[in-house]
Amino acid sequence: MKIRVKLFASVRQALGRSLLELELPEGATVADLRAQLKSQFAQLHLENAGVLVAVNLRYAKPDQVLHDEDEVALIPPVGGG
Repeated sequence: MKIRVKLFASVRQALGRSLLELELPEGATVADLRAQLKSQFAQLHLENAGVLVAVNLRYAKPDQVLHDEDEVALIPPVGGG
């Protein structure tokens, strides 16, 4: 299945782009997606950065199953003041 991944802030800067299209097996979860991203893009450090995942505009837990054409967003923590 094809998943579209939108990248924001520091995640976008790390990869130099704002969108990825990935192929995942049927039944893949958010955790599977994170594992694939970790193996393809080690510079992201997703496990330590507090990056949240949203699927179709809703925050998602690691065990959420993904579906063909889902839109996933990787949302890093932001700071400011």
